[in-house]
Amino acid sequence: MTGVSALGPWPGHKVLKAQDVAFTELASTATGVEGIPPLVHMPKRGEYATTVARTAAILEEMPTELGTHGWKLADRPGVDVERAAALLREDLDALAVLGNGWGGPLMVSARGPWTLASQLWLARGDRVLSDHGAVRDLVDSLAEGLGLLTVRVREAAPHAQIRVVLREPNLPDVIGGAVSTFSGHGRIAAVAAPEAAAALDRVLARLRAAGADRVVVHGGSRFASRSLAAMAATSADGIGLAAAGVRGPQWEAVAELVERGTRPWFGLPRDHPRKGGPDIAKLAALIHKPWREMGLPVAGLADVVVHTDTSGAGDQVLGNLQAAAYEIRTAVRVAEALAERAADG
Repeated sequence: MTGVSALGPWPGHKVLKAQDVAFTELASTATGVEGIPPLVHMPKRGEYATTVARTAAILEEMPTELGTHGWKLADRPGVDVERAAALLREDLDALAVLGNGWGGPLMVSARGPWTLASQLWLARGDRVLSDHGAVRDLVDSLAEGLGLLTVRVREAAPHAQIRVVLREPNLPDVIGGAVSTFSGHGRIAAVAAPEAAAALDRVLARLRAAGADRVVVHGGSRFASRSLAAMAATSADGIGLAAAGVRGPQWEAVAELVERGTRPWFGLPRDHPRKGGPDIAKLAALIHKPWREMGLPVAGLADVVVHTDTSGAGDQVLGNLQAAAYEIRTAVRVAEALAERAADG
């Protein structure tokens, strides 16, 4: 079935209400469409709720704290990471209330190791990405922490089929050697694509061992051939990219993924509320038109997942939950359009 989800982050501060919107909008979909509600993430709750803070709180035996320039490694656990962990517990509590009886797929997202390494600072020094040993420790710590988070999600929603999405919007910069040093006058050495893929696979393996049913690596809103090749070299069940970011010949790389059985996740561009509603045909055409031009079987659109697209490096948050619900309903209608085309063959 054609899938549909909401990658987040979510607006507001009321976690239980946001989680209710997620299930309400995605739990009941048309025939041929599979709704994938997310574990909500609400960064507007403050500096301890940002995407980096949330992922830092997941790290196992790798203390972090909030420094002058952002989150950094610390010598010992402190109040900063505990506050971030408390907000994550609040999210899991809301999931336990509303998702305990949910028997369908459930999406959990977190920063991937390379984007986190480019955003997290050493305790005394440059970015974690600049230190090979620190990167290795971070990958292992994140893998273990995400594995434990998967177990906690399973406890909150014991009947759910867990899909974990590793968000890697900074991967093009990491592989391209475009991440700036602390001073801003230099660049951190590029990471080879095989090395990037191997680290991702270590995290994916731990997630599967912890009970994740499917794992996805999402490249964010930018299309970059080198980072797509690195993601394609992993064992990921799915690879995510922005539907509007793939142009012309770039679709050939996407077609290769589809032909080898990797499920594509397509982020949809935001469609602001307007008179007459969203242009569903235009949004769906971003996917099915090049899909057909590449000679891919139309029935394969049943294996596509579409989602609301806030998958960039920052926390791009909508204004309110009504806007978030509108975005999800738009994505659901796009999924329905693709499912109809798949059914027609």
